[in-house]
Amino acid sequence: MASRIRIKDIAERAGVSVGTVDRVLHKRPNVSKPALEKVEKALREMNYQPNVYASALAYNRSYTFFCLLPIHASEAYWEEIELGIKRCVEFRRDFHIDVKIIYYERFKNTTFKIRYEECLAENPDGVIIVPSELEATRSFTDKLHERNIPFILLDSYIPDLNPLSFCGQDSLQSGYFAAKMLMLIANGQKEIMIMKQTKDGKVASKQQENREIGFRQYMNDHFPEVKIHEVDLPREEERKRYGNTLERFFTAHPQVHHCITFNSKAHIVGEFLLKTNRRNVQIMGYDVVEKNLACIKQGSISFLIAQHAFMQGYNCVETLFRAIVLKKKVNPVNYMPIELLSRENIDFYLRESI
Repeated sequence: MASRIRIKDIAERAGVSVGTVDRVLHKRPNVSKPALEKVEKALREMNYQPNVYASALAYNRSYTFFCLLPIHASEAYWEEIELGIKRCVEFRRDFHIDVKIIYYERFKNTTFKIRYEECLAENPDGVIIVPSELEATRSFTDKLHERNIPFILLDSYIPDLNPLSFCGQDSLQSGYFAAKMLMLIANGQKEIMIMKQTKDGKVASKQQENREIGFRQYMNDHFPEVKIHEVDLPREEERKRYGNTLERFFTAHPQVHHCITFNSKAHIVGEFLLKTNRRNVQIMGYDVVEKNLACIKQGSISFLIAQHAFMQGYNCVETLFRAIVLKKKVNPVNYMPIELLSRENIDFYLRESI
């Protein structure tokens, strides 16, 4: 093992005082240009590698990150994201990191603004954002840029906002992949169905929009003759009415045997298919939430695309830690794997161990 390089060793090599070396290493002012050049030359010659972990611990300061998530139900994949966040906080507890999770109501920019104002009032060291509508999100991120507060985008990538980093799937590629996989089992079918959930005509995220764009791109490129039906189950509508909507659709379209949704709610259709004993129809969707898992094991969901929600949450906190605490460069884009799960392999899909 190489011997530890002391500040005294660097000072002797550079021909300067120990205090000068200390100021250079900690990027403090009042170092002349000749002295700086001597120290930097000595550092290169000695192949000095600073112990960033020890330095960060030596500062003995605390860091507060904020995370803005949409209000969600228990079966949403956001729960896994929260678990990943908490696990990373626990793993980095020696560095006194805390993450405060606050929730906003999607489709209501007023609640997003109220919550981000609360965040700004706390002057956080870093922020994780699940974007709301573009202009509302831009209003927030502009203020973060003004204060030099780094932020990470989670779930939806909007490069124009100039985030420190993004963590999530390549949603266009994910949708394109989903179409390719669906048509492996629906090849020869003349019609398929997309199940959507909207509010005021809008889906919940840019990510879902992009998945559909990628899906339709593949269909247009390879199966332009296939008719695509849309069934909207409005988010504000009572769930007991969804069954009536689906019953009307499948009664009117007995030739539809394959469906897809670009959110984590495939189980809504899956449970309906099981209840009505429609064994010749299946749906494909996203995310290994408990209700989806039950449906895929009973055969009403054909495939799920996993997006490693737990690791997304974990990696967001880890990225802020590396950038802010350790002052290291981080990857600007962190795409998660696109993994296809079926009844045969879903039991082997386990949360990443940390």
